[in-house]
Amino acid sequence: MIKYNTQKIIKFTENKFLKLNIPNIQIGDNVNIGVKIFEGNKERIQYYEGTVIAKKNFSINLTITVRKIFQGIGVERIFLLHSPKVASIRILRSSKVRRAKLYYLRNRKGKATRLRQLLK
Repeated sequence: MIKYNTQKIIKFTENKFLKLNIPNIQIGDNVNIGVKIFEGNKERIQYYEGTVIAKKNFSINLTITVRKIFQGIGVERIFLLHSPKVASIRILRSSKVRRAKLYYLRNRKGKATRLRQLLK
């Protein structure tokens, strides 16, 4: 009985911090994520654009891994979507994929990293 009450309290606390304006992000989507950067006492938003290659967990612990190519080198970054540091999320393009994780893109270069666009 005590375990049930603590789970209920945790769920209630988590619900206060959930963001309601997050779009339905799928694997293979090209996304543009605005991240708050603090420099001294100033705050600015830096945008990170790339392909979603992995999605983990659910609820308040929902994370996505975004991969982009920067100056010929693959850069991956993991974002906690309900974090206060994530200012905005925009889906630019959706792709048709048949995998839950797109880790195979790490071994590909150039045009081989393209995904087939999903037309809505």
